[in-house]
Amino acid sequence: MSASVPWRPAGAQPTINPTPAPAYNTVSARRSFDKPDSAPTPPAPAPPKWPPSVRQYVQRSFTPEALDASIPRDELEKMLKKIITEATEANALYTTDWDNHPLPQQLILAQRAKNANLDKAPWRNHSATPEKTMKDVCDGPLAKKRKSPEGMTNADDESLPPWRRTNKRRIEDRIEPTSPVVRSLSDRMEKRHHISPPNGSSKYTSDLERRRQRFENDKAGGQSPRPWNTSSRSDSPSDANDGPVVGTCQNLEKRYLRLTAPPKPETVRPLQVLEKTLELLKSKWKKEGNYTYICDQFKSLRQDLTVQHIKNDFTVTVYEIHARIALEKGDLGEYNQCQTQLRALYALNLGGHPAEFLAYRILYFIYTQNRTDMNEVLADLTSADKSQPAVKHALDVRSALALGNYHKFFRLYLDTPNMGAYLMDMFIERERLAALANLCKAYKPHLNIRFLTDELGFDSFQDCLQFICDRGAQEHLEQKSDDVVIFHTNPFSAQLFAQAKAVAFRRVDLKGQM
Repeated sequence: MSASVPWRPAGAQPTINPTPAPAYNTVSARRSFDKPDSAPTPPAPAPPKWPPSVRQYVQRSFTPEALDASIPRDELEKMLKKIITEATEANALYTTDWDNHPLPQQLILAQRAKNANLDKAPWRNHSATPEKTMKDVCDGPLAKKRKSPEGMTNADDESLPPWRRTNKRRIEDRIEPTSPVVRSLSDRMEKRHHISPPNGSSKYTSDLERRRQRFENDKAGGQSPRPWNTSSRSDSPSDANDGPVVGTCQNLEKRYLRLTAPPKPETVRPLQVLEKTLELLKSKWKKEGNYTYICDQFKSLRQDLTVQHIKNDFTVTVYEIHARIALEKGDLGEYNQCQTQLRALYALNLGGHPAEFLAYRILYFIYTQNRTDMNEVLADLTSADKSQPAVKHALDVRSALALGNYHKFFRLYLDTPNMGAYLMDMFIERERLAALANLCKAYKPHLNIRFLTDELGFDSFQDCLQFICDRGAQEHLEQKSDDVVIFHTNPFSAQLFAQAKAVAFRRVDLKGQM
């Protein structure tokens, strides 16, 4: 007897399903090509965080008093976008002085004025068409010169050079016995040079006579003409062959005026007066310190020495004193002029302090990053030059910077002989930026400000703090106690000083550079 199945009623026969159930689920085919629901759109990136100075710069650009009716708003926005984009690409958003940066409308007006000046240039003829311009060129003087000599008239004879006047005959005339080809040598030379009778009417003859007299006077007097008369010809040979001026002026003080004509003796001071002038200027500089007055008087003194061709130990002293005063006041233009003249004077062995100014020259080339002239100076150095203390110090400064030894460099800065510290002051700031950028990479996680003060050659603790704050790094400073302040050397501070270093090491170009 079979067991009963609980879900089948009694007496019911089991049903046999001839078709078994499929082992998969039927899925209907896709009838359309609609895109499935896309993934949710990611949120838009947050706008960049501009420095407060940039935001204030944008606000100033759209203030009513800054707007210009001639500048459309879209042009103004385009220029503003260009300014900020260029600053962002150059990593100069935090280093640019936005408070003093020109507004976009000012730049637009300046560009318009520049374009207007170019359009008004004399070489631009806007009214001339290409056809007219080409016709003028073809009919101009150059076209006339290209014409055949057979087409010339008698009226054009005077405008022709001698060789064209001689050879403007036709071929038939050139083979005749009377042509210049078969003439004697003397006749041809006379025709070629147009030698006139000795009556003085020919300009060629008069020039020869003037030249002969000039050379005779030079041979007899042994004096060279004035340098300001060499470019122009004088009618009187004696005027062109005068020697150097001998001054008669007795005034100790005289304003500097640029020469536009040969100087007069009554306006030039002789050597004995110039020596008294130098003593007066030295005493006035110590008492008053008026650089504008002193510089003007020294330039006048140097001018009187030049026009009188005075080159002696007094001349060297004048140029050295003026160069030192210019260094003290940071006037590199006047310093360069004095340094250039001193090189020529030192070559004459007139005394002075050549080693001192050779050291200045090396430090100056370090400041201007002039490697070409620096290599020339190093090639000309002798063993005696290298043994001089000032020159040895300047060479040590160059070596320390070339090796990246900033510790030695700042020790040398604090022990600079003569007036070399004035030149080193001109590039000490950029070297501090370079050293601080390296310190941010080498020391983690922070540095004591006392250590930075000693390592970077600052005079005081406050000067070091001020240097860091002036570069916008005050947020990286932390005061631990009353006398302990630390500087955090994180990647942000390292990047900040790296950017400041790149800006500081741009090429130096000075007017009057040697």
